[in-house]
Amino acid sequence: MFRKDIVSRISAMALALFALSSQATPLQATQYADFDRYVLALSWQTGFCQSMHDRNRNEPDECRLQKESHTKTDFLTVHGLWPSLPKSIASRGVDNRRWMRFGCATRPVPNMAEANARRKCAAAETGLSLESAAKLSSMMPGAGGNSCLERYEYAKHGVCFGFDPDAYFGTMVRMNQEVKSSALGQFLNDNYGKAVTRNAFDAAVAKSYGKAAVKALKLTCNNNPAYLTEIQISLNAATINAPLTASSFAPQPHPGNCGKTFVIDKVGY
Repeated sequence: MFRKDIVSRISAMALALFALSSQATPLQATQYADFDRYVLALSWQTGFCQSMHDRNRNEPDECRLQKESHTKTDFLTVHGLWPSLPKSIASRGVDNRRWMRFGCATRPVPNMAEANARRKCAAAETGLSLESAAKLSSMMPGAGGNSCLERYEYAKHGVCFGFDPDAYFGTMVRMNQEVKSSALGQFLNDNYGKAVTRNAFDAAVAKSYGKAAVKALKLTCNNNPAYLTEIQISLNAATINAPLTASSFAPQPHPGNCGKTFVIDKVGY
């Protein structure tokens, strides 16, 4: 577990240097490596917090203490990176539904300790270095503190693959930065607090990564009128250590539930 009060002592200059650097170790599975895709899950943090409020859920600290930011892409945050079902696990009778529910705890394999979404801090510590914790803290608001999102994500989606934790979370941070810097990131920034069409959103994706990438994105919205809460991006496993390009993206079967029009939610309820 890492403490945000320690992380906060690292200078802004050091954080900037960390943010610009890639993780030293490539992301590589040392077991169950026969899967072909990842899903990069990015939260639209203001929408996520709004959904917690609307559903009368206990708001985590990162929502309760959320503040406005001059750079609106700061609200595009890291949720997780989820490997698809490995062939070696599917061959043991595991289907995709069971895999997505249990991840590394799936029986008969990998059959590791189950990560409980309601008790994330009960999961084992990840072993992240202080440098990686600093980078992650700024892009995964639920990491550390009383939320422990990084511990839950690693226990469910990372530990059974033998991923180096710095490489695992460093890959998420890098790709999140790349999306923020793309035409899609600019679209989110420019339309902060506004209603947008799915067509306009898809056009920004196509401008960033090509038309085929549009089918790689699944958008999740909440409520009516709908507001964006999450973007799930399907990626080819073979390209995970390279910068995002048109060849990085893999189509997925469902575009999500956001419909023709939705809001890029802003801070506040």
